[in-house]
Amino acid sequence: IRALSSGSRIVSAGDDAAGFAIAESLRGQAASLRVAKQNADNAVGLIQVAEGGLNEQNNILVRLRELAIQAASDTVGDDERGFLDTEFQQLVQEFDRIAETTRYGGKQLLVGESTEYEFHLGTGSSPFDIVRYKLDADTRASSAGISGMGVSDQDEARDLLEGLDEGLMHVAKARAGFGAIQSRLQIAGNNLDIQRENIMGARGRIVDADIAYEVSEMVQGQIQQDFGVAVLQQANQNPQRAIRLLG
Repeated sequence: IRALSSGSRIVSAGDDAAGFAIAESLRGQAASLRVAKQNADNAVGLIQVAEGGLNEQNNILVRLRELAIQAASDTVGDDERGFLDTEFQQLVQEFDRIAETTRYGGKQLLVGESTEYEFHLGTGSSPFDIVRYKLDADTRASSAGISGMGVSDQDEARDLLEGLDEGLMHVAKARAGFGAIQSRLQIAGNNLDIQRENIMGARGRIVDADIAYEVSEMVQGQIQQDFGVAVLQQANQNPQRAIRLLG
């Protein structure tokens, strides 16, 4: 009855000392795997913050190239190029601002600080329980090669197209690095989920009650009890008949 009410075959260590010890060890491992999965998710969050900033910087570079192409054509005059350059300069400043302000907590992610992160994604202390990642992306305007550019002059607008393409490749390289580690972290997180599910399944096979067996035992006990009560009732009604039955 206790097993049926609790759903567990092992309620205390006295029920199965060896099974209890193994089950508790597995419970601790499963809890550790759950926290390790949280670490993986948080690490992915860090990478996604950086990727979000890079995505906007990429959009800015695309827009800068559009402005340069527009300014390089005689379909606009010098006054219009001045207007285009005003937007161009604002976008370059925003590009730099994004790099300086993209943070995870108090850590800047896009200024090339060369910070090495250690993500603990295991349940032990071995090197295989740690994923190391060196974050050295620097996407400030000076590093991307777009600081000092302008489109107020037609020839200058044409000349800076190559530089903008190099800036796009610079940002793409940083995005590729973040994408690679994000992919790894997501796979590691999925693996942790699978491990935890299997560990919990193994623990369940040790501690979970066999409901069919426990119900059968309970029914058998109730039948024996009812039979005993019936015999006593018959004995009280007819002692001699009970004696003959027992004989």
